Amino acid sequence: MSWKEIIQNKWLKLGFWSLLYIAWVIWLGNYWWLLGLGIIFDLIVTKKVKWLFWKKEYAPGEKHNVWLDWLDAIIFAVVVVTFINIFFFQAFKIPSSSMESSLYTGDHLFVSKLTYGPRIPQTPLTIPFTHNRAFGGESYSTLIQNKYRRLKGFRQVKRGDIVVFGFPNGDTVLTRRPADDYYAWVRTYGREKTISQFGPVIVRPMDKKDHYVKRCVAVAGDTLVVKDGLVWVNGEKEPDYPGRQLTYQVITTGSRINALKLEQLGLNLSELYFDSKLPGYPMMPLTSEMLEKVKSLSSVVDVIPNLEQYPAAGQDTGIFPFTGKTRWTCDYFGPLWIPEKGATVELTKDNLPLYERIIRDYEHNTLEVTSESILINGEPVGTYTFRQDYYFMMGDNRHNSLDSRYWGFVPEDHIVGSPSIIWLSTDASKKFPKSIRWNRFLKLV
Repeated sequence: MSWKEIIQNKWLKLGFWSLLYIAWVIWLGNYWWLLGLGIIFDLIVTKKVKWLFWKKEYAPGEKHNVWLDWLDAIIFAVVVVTFINIFFFQAFKIPSSSMESSLYTGDHLFVSKLTYGPRIPQTPLTIPFTHNRAFGGESYSTLIQNKYRRLKGFRQVKRGDIVVFGFPNGDTVLTRRPADDYYAWVRTYGREKTISQFGPVIVRPMDKKDHYVKRCVAVAGDTLVVKDGLVWVNGEKEPDYPGRQLTYQVITTGSRINALKLEQLGLNLSELYFDSKLPGYPMMPLTSEMLEKVKSLSSVVDVIPNLEQYPAAGQDTGIFPFTGKTRWTCDYFGPLWIPEKGATVELTKDNLPLYERIIRDYEHNTLEVTSESILINGEPVGTYTFRQDYYFMMGDNRHNSLDSRYWGFVPEDHIVGSPSIIWLSTDASKKFPKSIRWNRFLKLV
């Protein structure tokens, strides 16, 4: 028997596709899908049912209908790409500079969902190839809502991973300021004024929140401290990630630094400004390697880190947990324990601000505080046991990142995947073809 005959043998085909399908059903964990083996048998062996009902079958010599052929190709593409997006990879674009110099604004990524395990869609009624917006409105319907379930992945989230996740505060979105943090506006201006100015609001299900990408600096069970802008976890200083950067005041002799030298350092000139009164650059983002090179320039007099100290006592700085009592800033933060599944904490009115969003919004309990006690689901409590793991995420561009320092923990069920490869990178400040960053083409993350 030749290789061609072996490949075309219907029983060998049936065995191969049946085994592959059974493996997928076991991974999916829903054995009702085993009924699909009957469809596979009919597709390969008996061929009694026209499963591809939209596909036109032409008689010998019959002229092809171009529109029907295109319809067939489009439907096939939608089915295949949707399957790939759900279970394997999804395209993602870096929208901001919060991860520079690790990931750049304009990087187009493929995000691997296999790393941590794909989530079964909770809101399945969605326009294909969209996440949450299309044609000026929401691209999904909440008519069907499934419970959260994640399939088995290769591993758990680890410290140092770059992670794509749903923005925790993205459950409520301001129509006229969709990129802003609704809760930050409410803390500043109050709910009624915020909604009247920027509303109405859109309430989104968990799997339809906007996607963010940050580095996981602490996992469930860790204790985190930020000192001088650098992270310490369980008493150990974080590794010097190549892309991690802080901002510095770079004081010069009075003249600007040569633009070509700044570009060679990897700095984005559109985000720098020169202050002649300083004289120098008030906010220059630098990695540790770039810092040494800038210090060595003949026109540079001094380089001073921009570290945010706590302002007047009692003033709320917008730093999690927003009480104004911690005296934390983005550069001096913690110690903070990261909640872990199964762990129990004592609840007091002093530490409740750390956990109230977890209790109420992420783990779906009712929460009420009276003058005498804390009520969860109507019952007075003194402790709380967490139902899932949480993570602390920070951008590598530490002084230009909206991250866990400003909105708290990232729940495990918000994790989407890990960036695997950059397939295209463009610089919006330049014209085509100079806008394409060829050195980042097909770069592994």
